[in-house]
Amino acid sequence: MVTSISSLTRSGLADFVVQRVSAVVMTLYALCVTGFFLANPHMDYVTLRAYFASVPMVLFSTLMVLSTAAHAWIGMWTVGTDYIRDHYFGSHSTAFRMVYQSGCLLILFVYVVWALQLFWSL
Repeated sequence: MVTSISSLTRSGLADFVVQRVSAVVMTLYALCVTGFFLANPHMDYVTLRAYFASVPMVLFSTLMVLSTAAHAWIGMWTVGTDYIRDHYFGSHSTAFRMVYQSGCLLILFVYVVWALQLFWSL
């Protein structure tokens, strides 16, 4: 078992719960947006912008982005610890895993900052 400070929660049960809760949030968001599009078949830009600029939708979008980032981090951390091991990469596996995890964190950080700037600047 890999115990690393770079895990999100350092607990398998907590990671499992975060994955499931974040998946539910992302599903609800997708259903909400899909429902809005289906309910407004002749939508224009002004209507769409008003929908996504409303405070409840900005908050829900923020929650969805944070859920996506948490979900992705746990998944990518799991993939990294499962497949970047001594068996495959030799004695340098820890260094490869740290580079991989750092890259994942950087990409997720950029994604979250970009999305939050987009949502909160409407």
